[in-house]
Amino acid sequence: MTPTRIRLLACLALIAAAVGWGAAMLVEGRSGRVIPVPWLAGATMWFLALALLIWTLLSRPRLQRKPGSRPLPPLVAARTAALAMAASRTGSLVAGFYAGIAIGTLPSRMTEAGSVSVAAALTTTLGSLALVAAALWLERTCRLPVDRDRDGPGGAMARIGS
Repeated sequence: MTPTRIRLLACLALIAAAVGWGAAMLVEGRSGRVIPVPWLAGATMWFLALALLIWTLLSRPRLQRKPGSRPLPPLVAARTAALAMAASRTGSLVAGFYAGIAIGTLPSRMTEAGSVSVAAALTTTLGSLALVAAALWLERTCRLPVDRDRDGPGGAMARIGS
């Protein structure tokens, strides 16, 4: 697995923002109403971000093999890295989608329904960005240290190619 690139997350968020904006425009154009955004979406994203942050804080000493902590089994560490990668991608998609909805409903913010939808969409966007930040930190924590003796100049990897 290669580390997650910020460029990939930005592209995913941009595509999802276009879809969210299009959905908001389509609903408003067809029905004359703003797209309803539940507050539960924001609460869910903040809950997931908090849960991932707690998992990061609890597993970090075990992954770094700090004295007094049991090492994390390799399979659990690999699953944790996969969870972090999935969470960062999901968070960027959700953040982009709800940011697009917020932008699409911005002209309707003077109405009560519009202001509630914009606020809920922005809350969900911020929670999703918090999820992305926690996921990137967890992924960075899961990286293996580089073995300089084996992969460095003149190491085993260099000798294979010559």
